[in-house]
Amino acid sequence: MASLADIQKLRKLTGAGMMDCKKALEEANGDIDAAVEIVRAKGQAIAAKRSDREASEGCVLCKAADGFGAMIALKCETDFVATNADFVKLTQDILDAAFAAKAKTLDEVKALKLGDRTIADAVTERSGITGEKMELDGYNTIEGVNITCYNHQNKNMLCTMVALNENAAPEVGKQLAMQIAAMNPISIDEKSVPAEVVENEMKVAIEKTKEEQVEKAVQNALKKAGFNLYIAESEEHIAEGIAKGNITEAQADEIRKIKKEVAEQKLANMPEQMVQSIANGRMAKFYKESCLLNQEYCMDATKTISQILKDASATLTVTAFKRFTLRAD
Repeated sequence: MASLADIQKLRKLTGAGMMDCKKALEEANGDIDAAVEIVRAKGQAIAAKRSDREASEGCVLCKAADGFGAMIALKCETDFVATNADFVKLTQDILDAAFAAKAKTLDEVKALKLGDRTIADAVTERSGITGEKMELDGYNTIEGVNITCYNHQNKNMLCTMVALNENAAPEVGKQLAMQIAAMNPISIDEKSVPAEVVENEMKVAIEKTKEEQVEKAVQNALKKAGFNLYIAESEEHIAEGIAKGNITEAQADEIRKIKKEVAEQKLANMPEQMVQSIANGRMAKFYKESCLLNQEYCMDATKTISQILKDASATLTVTAFKRFTLRAD
């Protein structure tokens, strides 16, 4: 029969539930070390069974000091586990270990020690205790003169870090960190947008411009021919129009003919300079919405982030930022 003192000791060592500790001690005939291994083996087995499940909940934490910042997410399956104090503490312990080691990659973090086992093993053990799949994700680091961390609403669901090139009032860093949380910029400025992103956005802008120009031409031609634009919008609407007696089969064919011929003609004769000009306008809007320094400040739309920085110091700017969320934006 396992004593209460031994059960509590095993629970402190493993974080397992009281009943799990009691059963492990009984199986190990009271040997604490053997019971620890039983608990860990059980955790590995349960984690393996849950490996194909989706871990969409979890805990995201970050910290910064002395020019270095780190952020990590420990994911699980349910909000019940995500808000459990032991789960949050494990996430904090992992972050503290990663921060102390100034680990650069997630693999480095997983190999670090928590007590007598690796962080990877500690996560597996916790998975066994809760019966949920768990995985580490979202490990980010940042370096800079002045780093601010922000945990959105202190809910451990969304964290940001921002580095400035010089010291500034704490509220400036917080304003920027909150902006990053709210507006999800992809880069600091236009120059730092990845080339492949710029290329893809330009392709989308050109394609959308052409589609809109074709659609305008087709609609004008259909109006001129006296057709209802709702009926002409799609094959489904055309079929509906025929079924209700609003158009004949011959009129349906005429609609299809106009749409096809006008679209082909418009595409073949579309001025390239006009398309490029409109696409450039779309890109300017993209940069305004996606580049941190270009964005309107979320708490005051009359100011951009660049203006917020200039108001604090003429030479103040952002050198890096990171953002991670457990929710789809």
